[in-house]
Amino acid sequence: MAIYKEEKTNTWRVIYRYTDWTGERKQSQKRGFKTKREAQIWEREQLNKATADLDMTFDSFVVQYTADMQTRIKENTWATKEHIIRTKIIPYFGKQKMSSITAQQIITWQNELMNYKDENGKSLSPVYLKTINNQLSAIFNHAVKYYNLRENPCKKAGSMGKKKNREMLFWTKEEYLKFAEVMMDKPLSFYAFEMLYWCGIREGELLALTAADFDFEKETVRINKSYQRLHGEDVITTPKTKKSNRIIKMPKFLCEEMQEYLQMLYGLKKKDRIFTVTKSYLHHEMDRGAKAAGVKRIRIHDLRHSHISLLIDMGFSAVAIADRVGHESIDITYQYAHLFPSKQTEMADRLDDLGKGDFENVS
Repeated sequence: MAIYKEEKTNTWRVIYRYTDWTGERKQSQKRGFKTKREAQIWEREQLNKATADLDMTFDSFVVQYTADMQTRIKENTWATKEHIIRTKIIPYFGKQKMSSITAQQIITWQNELMNYKDENGKSLSPVYLKTINNQLSAIFNHAVKYYNLRENPCKKAGSMGKKKNREMLFWTKEEYLKFAEVMMDKPLSFYAFEMLYWCGIREGELLALTAADFDFEKETVRINKSYQRLHGEDVITTPKTKKSNRIIKMPKFLCEEMQEYLQMLYGLKKKDRIFTVTKSYLHHEMDRGAKAAGVKRIRIHDLRHSHISLLIDMGFSAVAIADRVGHESIDITYQYAHLFPSKQTEMADRLDDLGKGDFENVS
C-alpha cells in the first residue's frame, strides 16, 4: 500500500493492492482523507482484513461478517440482524479491536441494555435482549470458527434475557367469533382474519396468497411463499422453513367464503395477491375489532396460537397439528402444552381417583 498527498484538494489518498478470493491480484484506492493519520488508520484496517488479522476493529470485522453471511440468509432476516448490529452492538464495540474485547466489557454492555428505558420509560423485552445477545455471540463464533479468534468472550460473560415468554395469549373459539362478527363491515379484513384463524397460517403467508393457491375442488390452499415489506418495496420470499411448504385442507364453510371473496375482486389474475394490504393494516384492524367486540387484544401471530390451541382442545395429535401449521411436532409438544394449565389439574384429579381406588381395594 502507499499513501499520497493530493496537493489540489489538500487531502490524502491510499492506493492498495490485494489478492481476491480467486487468487487474482487487484488494485484499488480511496481518496478524501483529511489527514495522513486518517489515511494510515484506514490503510492498517485494510491490511488487517486482507490477512484476517483480528487486531482489526469490531466494525471492520462486521463488514467481513456481512460479506460472508448476507447472501446465505433471507433478506428480511438479514434486515433484522443488520438493525440489531447497527443500533445495539456497533455503538458499544465498533472502535474496539476484536482480539481485545473481554467478557467484562460484554457484561457492562449487557447491564446497560438491561437498564435501558426509552422516553416512555419502557425497557427492552427479555426476548429481545436474548436476541441481541445471541447476535453478538454469533459474530464472535464466526470469528472463532473462520478467522482464528482464540475464544468467544460472550461464553464467559453468559447470556441475558430469556428465550421466549412462557405465557401465550390466544382467543377461544367464542372470543374469535365475537371478533369476526364485528369485522364483517370490511370484507377484506373479515376474510383475511378467517384465513388466519381457521388455517393457522402466518401473517406473511396470508399476505402472499394468490388466487392460484386455492383448489376449491380439493378444498385446499397451498402455502409456498411469504410476503415482506422491505426498504419500501413488496418482496415475496420462500416460507420461513422447509416444513412451511405445505397444502392445508380447508373447512367447507371457509372454501365457500373464499370463493365469495375472490368473486368480489374485479379483474383479479391467478397470480395476483388477494390481500393487497400491509401487516400494519392488519394490526390496526385487530385493534379496532378487539375493542368493538369487547375481547382482549392479542397479536396477529396469536391467531396462529389460537388455531393450534383449538386443535389441541379438539384432541388432535402434535404430529397432525405440526403438519397443518408447518411446525416440527416437537415444537408443538414443548411450546403449546402450557396453553391448557387446567389439564394438569384434570390429570391430578384422575390420578387421585385411581390412587384412592387402589388403596380402598387394599384395605
